[in-house]
Amino acid sequence: MQVFMFHLMPYAYLDLSFDERYRSCWVFLPNSNYDPVKGHELYNRYLDELELAAELGFDGISVNEHHQNAYGLMPSPVVMASALSRRTKKCKIAILGSAFCLREHPLTLAEEHAMLDVITGGRLITGMVRGIGSEYYSMGVNPAFSLQRFQEAHDLVVQAWTKPSPFAFEGKHYHFEYVNVWPRPYQQPHPPIWCPSTGSSETIAWASHPSRKYVYLQNYSPIASVQRYLNLYREMAERMHGYTARSEQIGWAAPVYVADTDAQAVEEARPHIETLFNKLLRVPFEPKAIARWGSRISSGCCSSRRCRARSPSATCGSSRARFCRRSGRSPTRNMPAWSAPPRSSSGR
Repeated sequence: MQVFMFHLMPYAYLDLSFDERYRSCWVFLPNSNYDPVKGHELYNRYLDELELAAELGFDGISVNEHHQNAYGLMPSPVVMASALSRRTKKCKIAILGSAFCLREHPLTLAEEHAMLDVITGGRLITGMVRGIGSEYYSMGVNPAFSLQRFQEAHDLVVQAWTKPSPFAFEGKHYHFEYVNVWPRPYQQPHPPIWCPSTGSSETIAWASHPSRKYVYLQNYSPIASVQRYLNLYREMAERMHGYTARSEQIGWAAPVYVADTDAQAVEEARPHIETLFNKLLRVPFEPKAIARWGSRISSGCCSSRRCRARSPSATCGSSRARFCRRSGRSPTRNMPAWSAPPRSSSGR
């Protein structure tokens, strides 16, 4: 077993009464609530904490990517990994993860990850994620094609790291006449790739494929869900792909608090854990819904049993209309343009 320290880097000075006026600290919370002077203090404190974890002997330290929110102040985990790359010497640095598919030009991230791998002498772990629904709204990317973009961006990046270049790449979403990444990664054929998720059978099937065998990491889930999804990885590897998955291919990301007794740990951690799950992780309904809807469209069909559509262009009309009735938006729009007026306490 390996143990990594994972940091979210939240805005610790957030007024927790924000939810009396705004539905979420994601996307809609005005950035006037952010104080850059306090942010300066927090960034350096958080980096110090990760450096301390490296000194204490953790196998790795981890950063991640989220956009336009107070929950995690790392829109660019590459920046944080870069700051840590020269201040640590032995531990792995895991970016869990980078949303390559949110970019119009994933090769820029491929270059940056390769740079980090070379600077650290091969200590980088690359996490590839699709991102949650809120990210697509923040970045103006149509979530209906998130799965397609994720898999195509992966293929582009891995080819850029491993295939003799220059070469042309022609996909549905990404088109490059010349792919010729300098520098090449230090680790050959490329840095280890991990797939963090909150629970997705299609991600597990993809990650466990024999051509990949990527580490699947279950995030922030009850133990029953962790057991179900990690066992599902093993079952898919065995049943679908014909091999036995190793323990090194699965992981669990969970908050951990240490005290002298269990009762003391629960008492001390309770207000912070409840704030994390009840306030900071509460994302608006619509972005989550459209991400789930978009995943079904990406895989060729919506959830309706009556639907027989088999391509993104042949969208199920009944399901689409039902989704739009729930969100209050026009079914003709590719990506709803939700507004976010302040919410009064009477509207909660």
